Amino acid sequence: MKRIAVIGGGTMGVGIAYVCAQAGADVIVVEPDDTRAATMRNIIRETAGGAVQRGKFTREEADALDRRVERVASVAALPEGLDLIVESVFEDQALKHAVLTEAAGKRPALLATNTSALSIDRLAEVVPDKAIFLGMHFFNPVWSLKLVEIIRGAETSDAAVECARDFAAWMGKESLVVRDIPGFATSRLDLIASLEAMRMLESGVTSAEEIDRAATLAYRHPVGPLRLSDIVGLDVRLDVARALEAAHGARFAPPAILIEMVAAGKLGVKSGEGFFKWPQ
Repeated sequence: MKRIAVIGGGTMGVGIAYVCAQAGADVIVVEPDDTRAATMRNIIRETAGGAVQRGKFTREEADALDRRVERVASVAALPEGLDLIVESVFEDQALKHAVLTEAAGKRPALLATNTSALSIDRLAEVVPDKAIFLGMHFFNPVWSLKLVEIIRGAETSDAAVECARDFAAWMGKESLVVRDIPGFATSRLDLIASLEAMRMLESGVTSAEEIDRAATLAYRHPVGPLRLSDIVGLDVRLDVARALEAAHGARFAPPAILIEMVAAGKLGVKSGEGFFKWPQ
């Protein structure tokens, strides 16, 4: 796959664009907001620059990666017949429906949604050719975490799944294939640990720092569940928790501390404060 589009230039979108360009693809990122587009470009350059400092790239390779990423302001500006379009907008079904309707009209060979919890079959309702549509759940930071969770819908073809697996391998990532069940596999595992860490903090077991140290030291997690929640966004955590509570019951009910922090605008990295303080 050499001609790829990513819809959405936020945290996940920029990561997906980066790893695709790193693998050698020409990537078009759809991002209507000029400020966010400028931030995306800075992140790509800074991340590639960091790789140069660590000896992973040459300066010339980093510059070439940057040149392979193009930005357009709308889905309408995308060419038809791309190898892959990955939709990576906010986890809102109505918004994703609108974006996927436009994206499907560009007739890509493969159409994917980057979602951690929304039903693939529900999202597929607006896609005329459901055989080419599936979920590709990337993990943040995309350039560091090696897993892509592939979610097949009821009408996703075997060929589409294999294409997605080949694409993941081409990017240097591992993949797993799961059914379209709320929370899939990874979101359920991740969320239940994060919610329990929040309940521990809420009940005064110990500090947020110590809870995260327990996860990193005892279980070799690269980052603790509370810091990871800050990175993901506490508003996103809350939305996913409510969706999985509706699907699977009270064990996914969001704790009061999470509800209160979101109501107070403490969303994690994006707001500068969550369970930890974050520099803007």
